[in-house]
Amino acid sequence: MEFEDLLDEGQKALEQDDSRKALELLKKAIKLQQTADAWLLLAEAQLDENQTSQAKKSVTEGLKLDEGNIDLLYLSADICLEDERINPAIEVYRKIIDVDPQQIDARVNIALLQMDEEKLDVAEQTCREALQVDPESVLALNALGDICTTAGKPQEALECYLKAAELDPEEPQTFLNLADHYYDTEELEQAEAACNKALQLDAGLPLGYLTLGYIYMDQEKAKESIENFQQFLKLEKDLSAKQVRDEVKAVIEGLK
Repeated sequence: MEFEDLLDEGQKALEQDDSRKALELLKKAIKLQQTADAWLLLAEAQLDENQTSQAKKSVTEGLKLDEGNIDLLYLSADICLEDERINPAIEVYRKIIDVDPQQIDARVNIALLQMDEEKLDVAEQTCREALQVDPESVLALNALGDICTTAGKPQEALECYLKAAELDPEEPQTFLNLADHYYDTEELEQAEAACNKALQLDAGLPLGYLTLGYIYMDQEKAKESIENFQQFLKLEKDLSAKQVRDEVKAVIEGLK
């Protein structure tokens, strides 16, 4: 097969979640010709196969050929975050913004990392800068809402979520955020409605069922609460969620 054919077939294999086949095809492609796009696809396949160190090398080789490749830079930041290297990830996002100031995702990702580090004023400013670039960015509005919630500004958070919902009524994350907000302010009917809307848009959201479980529990609807908690346990398989899963199992036992 020619280089372009190997690249196309490798990309198709990635899209079909066949990372092993993609890896085989893309390694052959790289031997024929080295391009930034080829290294990018190879790195993606390597990450899918948990070959993080090899993926790092592929990203480095790709950036040698095209240091301003946005996709490679985002992948580089992802790898930094997997290694819990927060500051290097932020530096990569800043480089992305230098290459293309319109990259809202990079600005929002920086803001969320700053929020995680409890630098709330800085995070809010970064998010507002993103909204200056694109005032209708639903991603930035949801992030600013999260930051305002953490900073103890519930009314500002609500305004962000409501504007995001108005701009894109098909984005389930916005309605999950609204559900959390209404739950925190003990407006359970509004929380239930927002949560149900999120799950109508995407029935595979584990956190939607988790929130709905607590809403029903507070409404003293044990049967509905258990059903939603069980659906959460069915969908949430991430190892990092073990503590939450254990807590939910205990709550279910208490409700029976």
